[in-house]
Amino acid sequence: MDLKALIRDIPDFPKPGILFRDITTLLRDPAGLRYTIDLMAEKCADLAPDYIVGMESRGFIFGTPLAYKMGVGFIPVRKPGKLPGAVHAAEYELEYGTDRLEIHQDALPAGSRVLIVDDLIATGGTATATAQLVQHHSNCELVGFGFIIELAFLEGRKALPEVPVITLVQY
Repeated sequence: MDLKALIRDIPDFPKPGILFRDITTLLRDPAGLRYTIDLMAEKCADLAPDYIVGMESRGFIFGTPLAYKMGVGFIPVRKPGKLPGAVHAAEYELEYGTDRLEIHQDALPAGSRVLIVDDLIATGGTATATAQLVQHHSNCELVGFGFIIELAFLEGRKALPEVPVITLVQY
């Protein structure tokens, strides 16, 4: 299946000069969505995670059904103030300023094998912050990353820890 044919390009979003890769058209296609989850599960099977961690919000969309398909747990990583319990936090750089992600302190048992999943890797900032939460704050083994889309020209892979990075579509 040609996943690129199911991903819509939106020019000048969220600001002029940006070509946004919109996954909502992939999500509405039942066969395309099923294929995406099945293919990611197949490509990530050898990583043998105990948990999948997905970042707010599109990481939830792909991470939860992937966790179900792989028979493992799903852990959400959220923006500040969204999780009710005690949290670990990691800051990351944005184009103008910083942002922060949080995970419950008791979300992952130490030593767990974790696969981080999101819809897209661009500069790698969000994924790197999530890796910090998994590796340094939760004392877990990061076994890899899974992304539906990679914007290869932004070289986000270079920012990530040296673990397998699996992508389904590259631009």
